[in-house]
Amino acid sequence: MNFKRVFIEKKEEFNTEAHILYRDFKDYLNIKSLKKVRIINVYDIINSSETEYDQIVKEILWEKNLDYLYEETFPFKEDEKYFRVEFVPGQYNQREDSAKQCIALLLGKKDIEVKNSKILVFDGIDEKELNLIKDYYINPVEMREIAIDSFTYEEYEEAMGQIEIIDGFIEMTEDEIAKMKEKYGLGLDMEDLLFCQKYFKDEEKRNPTITELKVIDTYWSDHCRHTTFMTEIVDVEFEESIYKPLIEQAFREYIDSRNYVYGDKEKPLCLMDLATINAKEIKKKGLLDDLEESDEINAASIEIDVDIDGKIERWLLMFKNETHNHPTEIEPFGGASTCLGGCIRDPLSGRSYVYQAMRITGASDPRQSFQDTLKGKLPQRKITQSALAGYSSYGNQIGVPAGFIREIYDEGYVAKRMEVGALVAAAPKENVIRKSGEPGDLILLLGGRTGRDGLGGAVGSSKKHTEESLETGGAEVQKGNPPLERKIVRLFRNENVSKMIKKCNDFGAGGVSVAIGELADGLFIDLDSVPVKYPGLDGTEIALSESQERMAVVIDKENLNRFKEYAKEEDVETTLVATVTDENRLTMAWKGRTIVNISRNFLDTNGIRKKAEVLVESPVEDNYLNRVPIHLKGKNIKEDWIENMTHLNAANQKGLIEKFDHTVGSGTVLMPLGGKYKLTQAEGMVAKIPVLNGETNTCSLMSYGFEPSISKWSPFHGGIYAVIESLARITAMGGDYRKARLSFQEYFERIGKDKKKWGKPFSALLGAYLVEKNLDIPSIGGKDSMSGTFENVDVPPTIISFAVTTDKVQ
Repeated sequence: MNFKRVFIEKKEEFNTEAHILYRDFKDYLNIKSLKKVRIINVYDIINSSETEYDQIVKEILWEKNLDYLYEETFPFKEDEKYFRVEFVPGQYNQREDSAKQCIALLLGKKDIEVKNSKILVFDGIDEKELNLIKDYYINPVEMREIAIDSFTYEEYEEAMGQIEIIDGFIEMTEDEIAKMKEKYGLGLDMEDLLFCQKYFKDEEKRNPTITELKVIDTYWSDHCRHTTFMTEIVDVEFEESIYKPLIEQAFREYIDSRNYVYGDKEKPLCLMDLATINAKEIKKKGLLDDLEESDEINAASIEIDVDIDGKIERWLLMFKNETHNHPTEIEPFGGASTCLGGCIRDPLSGRSYVYQAMRITGASDPRQSFQDTLKGKLPQRKITQSALAGYSSYGNQIGVPAGFIREIYDEGYVAKRMEVGALVAAAPKENVIRKSGEPGDLILLLGGRTGRDGLGGAVGSSKKHTEESLETGGAEVQKGNPPLERKIVRLFRNENVSKMIKKCNDFGAGGVSVAIGELADGLFIDLDSVPVKYPGLDGTEIALSESQERMAVVIDKENLNRFKEYAKEEDVETTLVATVTDENRLTMAWKGRTIVNISRNFLDTNGIRKKAEVLVESPVEDNYLNRVPIHLKGKNIKEDWIENMTHLNAANQKGLIEKFDHTVGSGTVLMPLGGKYKLTQAEGMVAKIPVLNGETNTCSLMSYGFEPSISKWSPFHGGIYAVIESLARITAMGGDYRKARLSFQEYFERIGKDKKKWGKPFSALLGAYLVEKNLDIPSIGGKDSMSGTFENVDVPPTIISFAVTTDKVQ
């Protein structure tokens, strides 16, 4: 194969990445003998002529004033140690992608390939220290070591053969089904698998394909269908203590709310009901007339009045919170970047423009030594720093300002990191059309192409973390492409485009099967039409890939050409991949064969409804809120103050905050840091509504509330204080807490069937409900994550309350 290799190294005064790694290795890994770190980017240029190669190097890859250039071989010194790494196959490489786009623009050719890898060179270390650096630097989920002179370009071949039919499935015994579940890595439990067996035996009268089982597995995962939150609670007990009457009274009020809302209707008692009952009650009372309701529920949405040049326009204000805990734990940069990217796509699918973001994270002590890292874990320092880089990189590239940043430290988050993104978005109400798809309507896939990245992400994020996760989780994590998503943002902001969209869904967990599968009851999806990043993907992979930066839209067929023309203006690839049918079935075809054909009624059952019992443990009577911490006992006020300042959660987070862009878009009202010395953090974030023409005096406010120490002492009180704190912050910023709308983020350990563990999210939501009930302030959005367990370590009971309202800038 025709290829040429070029090595490019930043000159020392410009090599910021090398300087950072030098400090990291020398100080954190305690390699005192280290004298120097060098980073060399290796580019293999494939299928170019000599002239083309010369142009690519000199006009795209090499900046003469900033870089050293070496061709064919790199001149290592005799006493230097080094190794070379590349991203694992299938991971998105932004350097390669950007280089290929530049080549296409410069030369007008798309058949020239570029492969990028990286060499790290060290001066002053021995072989043992080199291996220590490798252990720290190389995360097997995202990269792998390769030989210095190897050439690893892979030519993909088209996938051959047919999708496997699970032979004998409808006649299998329970033991045989259990073995099959393990063989294919399915997340479905035995109850659901037996339910599937009965469906295919009695209704379809055939064996399923592996694609069908994996689609069902994804649809019914905790991530996609909130299985834990929808589990029916059949019994609730409360432990004896001085707090029992208070908690029981809150529970009785909840039952009264259920009776008021549902009347004689039978509704299962579950965590989801407890989280949403207050909004239903307030709506029934006529106190929630600003809520925008539709079938599209990717983000909470309220109607607001926006003052533009003295005239009032009706707008939709959307807000959303999302976690990417599992991906960020095993691949911090990609996990955190796609946390923001995925969160942006939720309100974007509602045709609204995201204009400000908040980031709340949870970590264990990042100062912990590398040697004390738990087996099967990345060091907390690496997770924290890489996640920071990933989230800020995505936000800075796509152009979403970070209005508020806070990292919370608690030893429980060593079980699994907490990575939460929350944001606000807005659009003129007249630009957002809400309609259901009708038979004959077309479904377009726009944005990124489909690869193997993200396969199994929905099911993986619903599992507990284990020692093997770093070795086996690579396919579950994606790297984002923010410039591509920015193009979709620009496209959707065009009112002519927005008004053509009848319904929209973003591609997240479950890929094509869920994003397109949720758009209508009857669908035919042509998987051969789905654009792919490279050949070789089979139908199952295309159906389930969670490749980022993709959207699916429903349009009238007469709007096809016009929509494509607008998309071409923004350089957004758009492909017709599915049609709405009058059959109540989800059907997918690949290579001319039907590989999925499932009843919508069966899919919508979400499997067998699980049942659970709850035991609410009472908090210890030694009230956390009145207790003087042990480290402060016996000290005077000055000593107390100084001692408290040494704790991580009291530390100034200026260094963290300043990694983010806070002003892009020119709408920021409150800077994250204020006061005389620009060291005092604001209580939340405030930004002007992003109007396209004219001036506005209307702004949105967003705040959060959560204190892990309270929640660990009592999840019930943790829920109470989370809501109160978020509303108090709104008030402190000048907003009216009475007009606020809430969204909750729940993050708890894997609870299984342990009724004491069930008591934690139950009591936390009960505490939050109590405040909502007494203030008539509803939670209209939320997201739950119920897999915060690593071996025998659990995250602290986490309920974050996000409060949102609007006001005047003045």
